[in-house]
Amino acid sequence: MRDWQSLAHHVSESLSSGRGFALATLNLDHLTKLRKDSRFARAYAEQDLITADGNPVVWTCGLAGQQVALLPGADCILPLGVIARDHGAKVALLGSTEESLSGAARVLGDVAPGIEISHRIAPPMGFDPDDRDAEEILSVLEQEKVGLCFIALGAPKQEILAARGRRLAPSVGFVSIGAGLDFLAGLQVRAPIWVRRLALEWLWRVARDPRRLLGRYFRSALILPGLVLRALFQRARA
Repeated sequence: MRDWQSLAHHVSESLSSGRGFALATLNLDHLTKLRKDSRFARAYAEQDLITADGNPVVWTCGLAGQQVALLPGADCILPLGVIARDHGAKVALLGSTEESLSGAARVLGDVAPGIEISHRIAPPMGFDPDDRDAEEILSVLEQEKVGLCFIALGAPKQEILAARGRRLAPSVGFVSIGAGLDFLAGLQVRAPIWVRRLALEWLWRVARDPRRLLGRYFRSALILPGLVLRALFQRARA
């Protein structure tokens, strides 16, 4: 999606018509995984909507002549919750922990009074989006007419589950938001707004959790020169 207005319009129309969708938020880590994980790549190909969840994605799209706005999953939760509330759609929170889901539900309730959070599902460790338990969860969401489901399982599990949901729960809108519910609940501290405006959120996150994130961001940085060259080539061809 190019901007928030386009995304909001699509989600509003989908909720009004009872038509489901799957939304993924693309970043460099995803692009790195997509090159090596065919299961993840197939799931991504089944997403209906993709937004830019990272400045490098925005910049390389711009170099290719395609202007897109930065729309991180964490920033979309509250405004999408308001849209769901306005359409009287049930909302499900799926992933992370019970503590995170409870905290996120409280914040959503404060920002969008009257929102109906009908399901809070924290799958156990080792949850497989392709197994029978996942099938049962998706069946419940469809049968109980959930309109919007935020999935916080991390990549690639959340995108794989959303892709499966398009087949098993076709009236549900799935939004993959990574650590978004943890940020909303205050269990993870997001970078201050001025850090994000300087496009340094990645550095903030590495400084807070270097053991887990340093290797991920290093691998992501390795593919960036190739993406820039490809974008410039596409622009030259156009």
